[in-house]
Amino acid sequence: MADEKRVAGKGRGDCLELFPVAVLAESPTPRERLSVSPGAIHVPGWLSLHEQRDLIEHCRSWAKPPAPMRKTILPGGKSMSVQTVSLGWHWLPYRYSRRAEDVDGSPVDPFPEWLGDMGRRAVASALNAEDAAEYKPDCALINYYDASAKMGLHQDKDERSDAPVVSLSIGDSCLFRFGNTQTRTKPYTDVRLQSGDLFVFGGVSRFAYHGVPKIFPGTANPQLGIRNGRLNITIRVTGLSDK
Repeated sequence: MADEKRVAGKGRGDCLELFPVAVLAESPTPRERLSVSPGAIHVPGWLSLHEQRDLIEHCRSWAKPPAPMRKTILPGGKSMSVQTVSLGWHWLPYRYSRRAEDVDGSPVDPFPEWLGDMGRRAVASALNAEDAAEYKPDCALINYYDASAKMGLHQDKDERSDAPVVSLSIGDSCLFRFGNTQTRTKPYTDVRLQSGDLFVFGGVSRFAYHGVPKIFPGTANPQLGIRNGRLNITIRVTGLSDK
């Protein structure tokens, strides 16, 4: 029977509360790499189970106070269903800050160098070595989706950079909708992202509308170490400075 660890953190909800510890086994089922549009690439199974478990442990730490994971309040007072914590730069609608101004005012955790290295590896895998060499991310947003959480179609345009966005999926599968750069409506492509998958979008697809209309509860590998829900780690270049 798996051993369970409980993590407390006032103000961050119970999203990452329980993690059964289990022996890991690699999935035997390969899936095909997919070019959704120019510069938008889905690489299935890019993260090993051990890498996913390591990222989960880091997410547990990042989710705790100060500057904890929270549901973002949008202009007009509506709360997002997704819970978020930031590294390097804190995202607020619709700007970045070095402090969690809408949470507790604390400085956000720094962006780890090793996560930047992972981002460069991801860009090299999905796009090419030349893009990877120039890729210098300084921010990550960690989003947690419970079974009912969704993300409407939107553009990632609060950054002052057109460098690629790296997206890593861990936990339950989701329906990921990747559209065009002009409108939230069709044409778009629906992709099922599973735990360990990589999705990178850059170039002419960097500012395409995208979102998550559905989570598939109970689809995470039970050996992974996350009880329920989906973690999405997006690595970005903000183009911002403290000067």
